[in-house]
Amino acid sequence: MPCETRTTCPYCGVGCGVIATVEDEGKVSVRGDPDHPANYGRLCSKGSALAETLGLDGRALYPEILGERTTWDTALDMVARTFTQTIAAHGPDSVAFYVSGQLLTEDYYVANKLMKGFIGSANIDTNSRLCMASSVAGHRRAFGADTVPACYEDLELADLVVLVGSNMAWCHPVLYQRLAAAKAQRPAMKVVVIDPRRTATCDIADLHLAVRADGDVALFNGLLAHLAESGAIDENYVARHTAGFAEALLAASHGSLADLSEATGISGMLIRQFFRLFAQTEKVVTCYSQGVNQSSVGTDKVNAILNCHLGTGRIGRPGMGPLSLTGQPNAMGGREVGGLANMLAAHMAIENPVHRGRVQRFWNAPMMADTPGLKAVDMFKALADGRLKAIWIVSTNPVVSMPDADAVKAALAACPFVVVSDIQKDTDTARLAHVLLPATAWGEKSGTVTNSERRISRQRPFLSAPDEARADWWQFAEVAKRMGFRPHFDYSGPAAIYAEHAALSAFENDGERDFDIGAHAGIDDHAYEDLLPFQWPLSQTGASQARFFAEGGFFTADRKARLVPVATPVMQRPDPRFPFTQNTGRIRDHWHTMTRTGKSARLSAHFAEPFCEIHPSDANKAGIGDADLVRIDGENGRSIIVRALLTERQMRGALFVPMHWTGETAPSARVDTLVSPVADPISGQPALKMARVAVSRYVPQVHGFLITTARPRDLPFAYWAIARTEAGYRLEFAGSPPADGWETWLRHSLQRGEDQEFSGYVDRKTGDHRLLAFDGDQLLVGLFVSPEPVLVSRQWAADQLKQSHPDRQARSRLFAGRPAAGAPDKGAIVCSCFSVGINEISAAAHRGCHSIETIGAALNAGTNCGSCRPEIRRILDANQALAAE
Repeated sequence: MPCETRTTCPYCGVGCGVIATVEDEGKVSVRGDPDHPANYGRLCSKGSALAETLGLDGRALYPEILGERTTWDTALDMVARTFTQTIAAHGPDSVAFYVSGQLLTEDYYVANKLMKGFIGSANIDTNSRLCMASSVAGHRRAFGADTVPACYEDLELADLVVLVGSNMAWCHPVLYQRLAAAKAQRPAMKVVVIDPRRTATCDIADLHLAVRADGDVALFNGLLAHLAESGAIDENYVARHTAGFAEALLAASHGSLADLSEATGISGMLIRQFFRLFAQTEKVVTCYSQGVNQSSVGTDKVNAILNCHLGTGRIGRPGMGPLSLTGQPNAMGGREVGGLANMLAAHMAIENPVHRGRVQRFWNAPMMADTPGLKAVDMFKALADGRLKAIWIVSTNPVVSMPDADAVKAALAACPFVVVSDIQKDTDTARLAHVLLPATAWGEKSGTVTNSERRISRQRPFLSAPDEARADWWQFAEVAKRMGFRPHFDYSGPAAIYAEHAALSAFENDGERDFDIGAHAGIDDHAYEDLLPFQWPLSQTGASQARFFAEGGFFTADRKARLVPVATPVMQRPDPRFPFTQNTGRIRDHWHTMTRTGKSARLSAHFAEPFCEIHPSDANKAGIGDADLVRIDGENGRSIIVRALLTERQMRGALFVPMHWTGETAPSARVDTLVSPVADPISGQPALKMARVAVSRYVPQVHGFLITTARPRDLPFAYWAIARTEAGYRLEFAGSPPADGWETWLRHSLQRGEDQEFSGYVDRKTGDHRLLAFDGDQLLVGLFVSPEPVLVSRQWAADQLKQSHPDRQARSRLFAGRPAAGAPDKGAIVCSCFSVGINEISAAAHRGCHSIETIGAALNAGTNCGSCRPEIRRILDANQALAAE
């Protein structure tokens, strides 16, 4: 009989419930959990494809030391011995942990306890530093604690939703669909998008404010001043529940509307329209994400937003309040256990001696860290200059994701001792490990995660751990035991860790701290297994609470919120040598560095290679055409090569490059190599969206496209990008032709012997090369090379790998790289859920399908996760415009 397991999605901070079904023969399928209050059955394209990412290819399956297989005992003994010796010789601050929002709360808890309470250093930080640290700092400055005051239901109850620095349609798709459905039911609801790019989220926007990079502080300072001038301030709330309003207003009230327009890049007319809308609408929710946080003034941006909600008292009531949209599935859980270097567990402060003493007594810890540790950017600088002698990196890939990523790579290469725990063996970071420890993955792990609305849910295993993979909490606990701390880390399983975590949250609390799940302090294995999703706080005496602060009750000494005066940053005059502002972020169907999503051919079909969005006017000025390759040069002397995507959705003077590609998938496109390690001085969060760069056309000798059933190796090209297909791989490449010729290179790269027959031709006039290889009726290889970008129908060509080709005469048509006239060609994939291409949507439009609903009825496109609906709408609009000409 099929076995169903209720678990939680491992991608973004929405925290969707998933039902995983394992059939008798072992096949896994997933669907949304209709009873989970985060998603009510909805899943995005990534969540829908989870079953396609469970294969063991590339997995780390056993411990290794210097690339050689070893036993767990040997590996763990080496880690414990080396950390102990390093601490003895250089002190506790000579070692560090760099962990991840991909960890479960139980993993995070054990790591934090070991580093801060038993090693005695606070040198544990997380890749959540790269996405949510400014939100944490802003919350703590305003509320006295890292409290998210709103919940998802507020999106559906609001009359105005303001999305700041958030491409919700692609980065939090299920929340976007909840918002879109609410707006469809109540058309009077207004949505404002504040973002330099006209993203897919603007599909439902009533107003798009294309703010200049880092213009958010000026905009929300201007809004606060307008709220005061228009009488929208809730003077009673301000007087009873806040402090610092006058100072914040004074800081915000400088300059004219013309000055504000100059500082933000937004026309005065649009600014006035937004200000009036906000002032006149009581039920306002402001959602913000990485566009706010990933900035050198990110904390000030957060507080400028919070000031507007505190000043109007629009907080803690249904349909109103600020809502930070978390990037990772358990960034919130990490924050709850003190996973950041400047925090303690259970939302206590490391700089507070009372808090330190409380945690030390609860843990019975021998040497409690008493000062903040190294934040992520500083941690890797300390590796580079030798202050850190040993580091343990868990479930993250800093050689790709950190700013100045090449410097991070060099620092790790020079570090005396690097431990990496990961599910994949050959990430850019794992290749630098002295000790590699195989971790369990989603579907194998057991624990809890917390989503953006403070909802704690279970991740439950439905697969056995492969070979020697082990849970991350177990790895930390085993090392702790070997370092002499056995009684404090002798956990029977994740339920025991969760119970201790819950007990600490309630320890000497009495309502002083926001985070309290003391109701679960005595939870046993059975109750833990059956744990239903709930929002904290859930104390031993109280009920769960959806919202905070409607009646004050902040977590400051006087229980009042602080409106923080924030100065509008002075605009920096751009260096004419680097005239563009480079923005980075996610695309719709991929996640982080693709260790999971890259395994799905369906998810790789929408964007199969890295790209640079550039405005057509900027491209024309630089001599760049659509689909040309471009070279982007950073101020730090490093450069990348990506494909040009010309679009008016991008503002002039700005570029957008996705963050997902790595040394495994497109080594020339590791975009964070261009980002300087400049961080917000308060939060320590790096400014990943503000690199200053130059862009130019890259002109290689040849361009190529390869389809193959086997992954190629030894790719000697300046640019290449590889992606999965249903029956193999597709490769884009450009550079110089191989010295020994294309056939010789192919045989070597694909390990095809001399007995493998290739057929092909060369067009002497155009310089085009074509090579094909078959095994019986199956196409094994198709190579298309040209001096110009190759004109091949990519999706059609990739599909030929899974087709049978018995007609030898018809095989010659494959050399064209496109179907014969009248034959079907779906074109570039638009809807990943149902593999529907742009040509199919355009053809349906010509047949009379002029709405998203009729396209859905005809093709299914847009009927599952809905993430592709904005793109379908643009295709329909373009076809209607063509028909009208």
